[in-house]
Amino acid sequence: MSMPLGGVQVGSYDTYERAQAAVDHLSDEKFPVENVTIIGSDLRQVEQVLGRLTTGRAIAAGAAGGARWWGLFVGLLLGIFSEDGAGWIGAVLTGLLVGVVFGALFGWMGYAATQGKRDFTSTSRIVAGRYDVMCTPPHAEQAREILARFSLRF
Repeated sequence: MSMPLGGVQVGSYDTYERAQAAVDHLSDEKFPVENVTIIGSDLRQVEQVLGRLTTGRAIAAGAAGGARWWGLFVGLLLGIFSEDGAGWIGAVLTGLLVGVVFGALFGWMGYAATQGKRDFTSTSRIVAGRYDVMCTPPHAEQAREILARFSLRF
């Protein structure tokens, strides 16, 4: 680790929450936390599989996304130009309907284009194996002393 990115390691933690709590403790002790950096190491991607993806689910997800993002947006945009409340409601409902139809169509086309190569839904996130609290060299010793007292609490 080069010095400009973080400085000297003053603590290492298993979770981001613990590293964040350590920096919060430094702040509570009136330590100048602008000299501190949290660096995640040993990164890995974790993909949580949520379920099977079927044609019906792809169409439903596309329809929901189309209604929510494009349909509502276009409906509200067209509603600005309506002369009365009924016209505004009609524009919003028409936009939602068009969004549902086009979203469903694009959801189906996207699913068909994969040709069964990814028949599941999932979410992904990047997690670190450990989180190091780093400090600039002139303040490192003071930070270590404060964090030593902090770790005695657990």
